[in-house]
Amino acid sequence: MIHPTIKESLDRSMSYETYSNLVNTLAETNGTTGIEQTEALINYTKLNARRMKRWDKTLKVTEEAKAMISEFNQSVTWLVITESWCGDAAHVIPVLNKLAQLNANIDLKLVLRDENVALMDMFLTNGGRAIAKLIMIDNETGEVLDTFGPRPSEATALVNNYKAEHGKLTPEFKEDLQVWYNKNKGQSIIEDIVKMLCKFQPAACI
Repeated sequence: MIHPTIKESLDRSMSYETYSNLVNTLAETNGTTGIEQTEALINYTKLNARRMKRWDKTLKVTEEAKAMISEFNQSVTWLVITESWCGDAAHVIPVLNKLAQLNANIDLKLVLRDENVALMDMFLTNGGRAIAKLIMIDNETGEVLDTFGPRPSEATALVNNYKAEHGKLTPEFKEDLQVWYNKNKGQSIIEDIVKMLCKFQPAACI
């Protein structure tokens, strides 16, 4: 049975197209999602609108990954928690959309973190409200099968190693992380998602 908090969030979720249009509109009108309406977050929203458009046009999925994802035959919803100003989300979500488009069994839905705090608090990362966060839900049972995020595993390792050495993330490191995303071209995200799906359907991934 689906958790009431998850159902409430699903009921007010939006498609990728609607979310993308929202980010673009906010970028054009000097706005941002979320409780805080600061100049910095507005500028991040503008930057992220450009990032998402670029990924929508340039992302390439390998034939092997396409084959594995298209074989997945369990009906699921990918419920993703996000905000327009989040740099990780701007890189991750267009990739998730491309992958979901490969299989009619995968339904991608998005919700905003600050409007769904109860949901966010069910899926914290090391105690923090980190986004983007994907929750994979079985459409028949309502069970949460797995989660992904806020970053691909390779980026997470970079972040954890830097924090261990320096105590916190600096603006310089955050810029370096954006460079990593651009160089990686979404492939670490794709690999992580394929591994996640393979846990539930190993035969398709041999």
